[in-house]
Amino acid sequence: MRSSDRPVPADLRRGRGAASRDGGRYGRLTRADEADGWDIPEDLPPLRTTVTEERPRSVINYVRSPDIPFDRTLNPYRGCEHGCIYCFARPTHAYLGLSPGLDFETQLVARPEAPQVLARELRRPGYRVAPLAIGTGTDPYQPVERDRGITRACLSVLRDFGHPVGIVTKGTLIERDIDILSDMAARGLARVGISVTTLDDDLSRRMEPRAPRPARRLKTIRRLAAAGIPVRVMASPMIPGLTDHELEPILEAGAEAGAVAASWIMLRLPLEVSTLWQDWLEEHRPNAKARVMGHLRAMHGGQDYSPRWHVRMRGEGPYAALVAQRFDRAARALGLDCDQPALRCDLFRPPPRLGDQLSLF
Repeated sequence: MRSSDRPVPADLRRGRGAASRDGGRYGRLTRADEADGWDIPEDLPPLRTTVTEERPRSVINYVRSPDIPFDRTLNPYRGCEHGCIYCFARPTHAYLGLSPGLDFETQLVARPEAPQVLARELRRPGYRVAPLAIGTGTDPYQPVERDRGITRACLSVLRDFGHPVGIVTKGTLIERDIDILSDMAARGLARVGISVTTLDDDLSRRMEPRAPRPARRLKTIRRLAAAGIPVRVMASPMIPGLTDHELEPILEAGAEAGAVAASWIMLRLPLEVSTLWQDWLEEHRPNAKARVMGHLRAMHGGQDYSPRWHVRMRGEGPYAALVAQRFDRAARALGLDCDQPALRCDLFRPPPRLGDQLSLF
């Protein structure tokens, strides 16, 4: 029996997004909770978050995708305690032999040497500077960052090198790093995207159980904007038949908070995410399941998801076109449709190290 056929009891996974510990597409073993045969009452402990460490040889991941505006990323952590049930990065945990479900949000991997490795990579003679994206896989400001500080240390490296960076997050902990980000933004080296999926507190708590509530994210936009940091409000993912009616209110709230740009992406369900998402709908929004999945399949040729370039992010067909038109109209009316200035690459200079020959010019 697959573990997804027997979800972990709700009281043991309180505050978690997924319901099961299915091992994923590479797992040879499945896990299920069974009685041990002893007639002794036993209270099982709730799931706890554990953090292991990884020492990477490189931290800059180069991507070749025609439908994203960057070609390199950095992720200080694997897995994400925010537990967003719809997260497209969940399948990456299968590469570690872990579950894209509950393991993704409870068994995290930190990369404490990422700042040093990043500095080493930036010093390589053949390195060519271009904006680096942080937070494209897992959130760099999830709760573990409060104690680990790996994201902040990486930002310090980028600041010292004069390297451009774009950050995507739901985490309000980014406010801690306003000192670094405001300095970089003043030099045209930094911008931030804050994801606001819904303005409904109850829905957010169920879909994104350990992420900050929507109103708190809007306050983060306000604080970053007040510090001179360009912020984009990201109405992502838009969930057809569940949150897409909130598209305009989300953009309005973001603009009021000080965002200078906006973007949106349709819900994506790659690999194991589809099963996890449908299990979540069954538990939390059963009356919406047929409607949500019907719209998604209509946008992906009858499938839950299509990975094709230029289709995977938005879908296609009448419904996808309608959402895109609504976004364009609202963004234009709110002044969020303007192109942001390109991040500067001409300030990149590896800082001198002890013993380096100093330049005369």
